[in-house]
Amino acid sequence: MKKLIIKIILFVLLVILIICSVFTFAGYNKYADAIKEQDIRSKVDEIRSSNNYTKIEDMSEFYLDAVIAVEDHRFFKHNGVDLISVFRATITNVRNKELLEGGSTITQQLAKNTYFTQNKELTRKVAECFMAWKYEKNYSKNEILELYLNTSYFGDGYYTVKEASLGYFEKLPNELNKYEASMLAGIPNAPSVYSPTVNFKLASERQNQVLEKMVKYKYITDDEKSEILTQTQTYSEYFNKK
Repeated sequence: MKKLIIKIILFVLLVILIICSVFTFAGYNKYADAIKEQDIRSKVDEIRSSNNYTKIEDMSEFYLDAVIAVEDHRFFKHNGVDLISVFRATITNVRNKELLEGGSTITQQLAKNTYFTQNKELTRKVAECFMAWKYEKNYSKNEILELYLNTSYFGDGYYTVKEASLGYFEKLPNELNKYEASMLAGIPNAPSVYSPTVNFKLASERQNQVLEKMVKYKYITDDEKSEILTQTQTYSEYFNKK
């Protein structure tokens, strides 16, 4: 009986290994095809040539902290793929029996923004990992963060942080106050849902999540969070007029 159990376990492990190998191979091919179509240097040069491209030094420090806190708090510690986040996301997906979380880092999201579709499929996730490693090998963390914020969709037709900042608040990214910066940081997670011009209530709830993460990772205190949120009514009226 014991030998049979061992054989079953080994068989299951073999099946898992084969499945992983198939998806890894398919994902690598997807990555290789994308790179073959346009190499990463050419892609980055194309992004940077946009009139709406914003350098990281022209974004507020608070905004950058907010993005890192809510999107990828271990951004400066991993090499493009955060295995801890992947494991956590895998457990969540298994429990819910569907692909709800991807555990994507900022680098992986940049890879998705620049080379792949937004569809939740395993092959694309694998390709995303290979592309993330490629970005990490060729660019610094600040360059990757800068590129990510210049390729993210913020809703309302805004595809860069500059477009979104001007469109929502009529300010450049380095002019945003803490309320505006924390709201803007939360939008790319689900632009059609969290756009403040679409649903200010949901945008505010998402903003609260951003600020909670900032408190958790010690970018701000609870008192600072409360102070920022005192402006909610003012901005509710502002967006109702837009």
